[in-house]
Amino acid sequence: MYLKKTEGRHAVTLPDGRVMTRADLPPPDTERWVASRKAQLLLAITAGLISRDYAIRTYRLSEEELTSWERLVGRYGTAALKATTVQRYRQPEDEASELP
Repeated sequence: MYLKKTEGRHAVTLPDGRVMTRADLPPPDTERWVASRKAQLLLAITAGLISRDYAIRTYRLSEEELTSWERLVGRYGTAALKATTVQRYRQPEDEASELP
């Protein structure tokens, strides 16, 4: 069996005991970023499976886009990554603080 040489780790154990591998990540040619794919990518970065730079290069993301995903998840959880809730969570700072 041939293993492709990749930078970084091949698998990490998550805090809940699950093991996440590079096979669990979205394909590099992903163009449609649904909330679950965004969450997987952020989890991989947080767990140390891949670096931010690797994610930006591989998935052709901008630094601002990835930072906005991280900020939304940090404030409101993964539900904020859904395209249907963009208007609710991406309001100016003074209005967003009033959300439940």
